[in-house]
Amino acid sequence: MLTFHDLIPGQTTILGSKTVSEEEILRFAEEFDPQPFHIDAAAAAMSPFGGLIASGWHTCSIAMRLLVEGVLKNSTSMGSPGVEQIRWLKPVRPGDTLTVSVTVLESKPSTSRPDRGTVKIRTEATNQRGEQVMWMESFGIFGI
Repeated sequence: MLTFHDLIPGQTTILGSKTVSEEEILRFAEEFDPQPFHIDAAAAAMSPFGGLIASGWHTCSIAMRLLVEGVLKNSTSMGSPGVEQIRWLKPVRPGDTLTVSVTVLESKPSTSRPDRGTVKIRTEATNQRGEQVMWMESFGIFGI
């Protein structure tokens, strides 16, 4: 079980990879982000992206799933007070394989609750060409 004390600033962990299919892009976007360049190949071809792309929220959801599987489900995680920043740097296209990593940026024990602490992390996703497509900085609360 991973605890607050195991999350050391500077530590980076590769969480895994996921290949994104056109079907997944369409399914996610139709339900959660139905902009034309996410749900309609013809409209996407005419967009500045020149083709179908995944929603940035889909990319974040993939990263979150890998974070849960790689860290959170076997930890003393008590949830998160929020995300500080997200950047979508390059489009994610059908067939792209995303590799996600997490780096501990800082950790601070709670001054009011000695059984926990807050950890700031940076989660990054790169495609199969090594291009960074997304990063986000967020906080987690972990038990001691």
